[in-house]
Amino acid sequence: MSKIQETDYWVPEHARDYLSKLGFHLPLEAMEGHIRAWHGWMSATGDFYDYRDADGFGRIYEVHRRSIHPAMRVCREWGSLLLNDKTSVVCEEQVCTDWLAEYFRQTGFMPAAQNTVVRAFGLGTGAWALWVDADAGKVRIRHYDARMVLPLTWDEEGVSECAFVTRAFYRGKAVDQLQMHLRGGGGLVTPSRPSPSTTSHGIAAWDSASPSQPSLSASSSAASPSQSSPSAPAGVALASPSQSEPAATYRIVTVCFDEQGNIIEPAGVCSEFDTGCTCPTFSIVKPAIDNTRVDMSPYGQSVFADAVDAIQAVDLTFDALINEIDVSKMRVFLSDVLFDRDEEGNGGKKRRTPIPFGKQDCTVFRKVMSSDDMIQDFAPALRTNSQAEAFRISLQMLGDLCGFGISYFDFDDSRGYVKTATEVSSDNSALMRNIARHEHALEMSLAGISRAVMQVSRCFGVTIPDEGEVRVEFDDSIIQDTAALKAQDMSEVGVTLAPWEYRARWYGESEAVAKERARAVGTVAGGVG
Repeated sequence: MSKIQETDYWVPEHARDYLSKLGFHLPLEAMEGHIRAWHGWMSATGDFYDYRDADGFGRIYEVHRRSIHPAMRVCREWGSLLLNDKTSVVCEEQVCTDWLAEYFRQTGFMPAAQNTVVRAFGLGTGAWALWVDADAGKVRIRHYDARMVLPLTWDEEGVSECAFVTRAFYRGKAVDQLQMHLRGGGGLVTPSRPSPSTTSHGIAAWDSASPSQPSLSASSSAASPSQSSPSAPAGVALASPSQSEPAATYRIVTVCFDEQGNIIEPAGVCSEFDTGCTCPTFSIVKPAIDNTRVDMSPYGQSVFADAVDAIQAVDLTFDALINEIDVSKMRVFLSDVLFDRDEEGNGGKKRRTPIPFGKQDCTVFRKVMSSDDMIQDFAPALRTNSQAEAFRISLQMLGDLCGFGISYFDFDDSRGYVKTATEVSSDNSALMRNIARHEHALEMSLAGISRAVMQVSRCFGVTIPDEGEVRVEFDDSIIQDTAALKAQDMSEVGVTLAPWEYRARWYGESEAVAKERARAVGTVAGGVG
């Protein structure tokens, strides 16, 4: 597909060809079929939901199966359980903690990050990556899902270099933007790149678009075992060792394509920007699930990849429940003598035709040549109890296969559709274990992008100290009684718990700040030292 699609966005062919000519092996090729299938289940589209059937006379008609979007429901549940506005990133240095909290508040990061987690758990992979506007001195975090992520260098430790492809619009024209986050530039050198101090990195500052095509150079820098060493395709030269960029910092290389796949250089877009950041300027978000579809792939696996049959069962039983009610409506049969008639002329002859009336939903029927029982009704017996039981079993299996435990999604007359999370956590150890696994993986991603934001912000004059250790405080009140746990710890203050330890645990303060504030409220009680 050379042209930009107007519906669901996938990495276009010209962006793939560009990276392939630079010598990069793209792991998306092996995973794309699985990602497309998972995307279809999330949106409840495809042959399972819209298909054709034939009646006894061979006539073909289209059928749509109703859906409650169980795959998307699973992803949204995981997003709400793992991340919300109360989640906080805590640094060893309290100043950094406060700065991050204000940064996330101003940029609205956490609500958008929850959506990223939802998409990542559905498609197997998501990402956060830095976006820099050097003119304004702004650093922002962009959000991506598996359809836009192209890992370039990876090993068992994770992804160290990555490309992201997105679509932007300038004066009504669609443009594909390829951004490569490379350590030391990854050996790619743009001979005539604009000065980072006078240009912005992004599309927000466009003034005009030039059709000229920049030439890129590739160095012979060593690649990791999972990255093909760049060769020298047509129009690409190998740089000498003296021209290679230092490997200590990350650079963001940007290439833009028009609708026909031609490389363009929009005014105000920096083709290469040195972030000055020694850690990756992006973070990959994946569920804590092994990828059993493609070996050694940097992509993750959908949280419902092994529950596709359960998803089908849920929608089959839901559709059957609705159909049961629909086909079991009362039918009324009326005698022929109750119908009014019109006289129609046909070749000089007149005939009497019945005047139709009532709803056009096959609930009222005419009994031909009948005068007995002028009005007769028929109401089939409903089987909703057995249908609802099958629906409930399907929901339980879906919850179990997606890591929530068999009792998370439940359905009965007294409680309704779903249990509350605190009800489930009291007797659902499977859910608690899986939440801990996913939180551990998510913590590394959040901590990584937080470090990158602070490092690049320092390059723009933000005065914050070294952050030290970075950890994430998750809001576990969704799955446990936080108020009861806080009350229990408060009762231990002065016995087995120091006052500053209580503040550090429940307010996310560093040890030094917690001790100082504990003194200020007069609760040191000898536990400070």
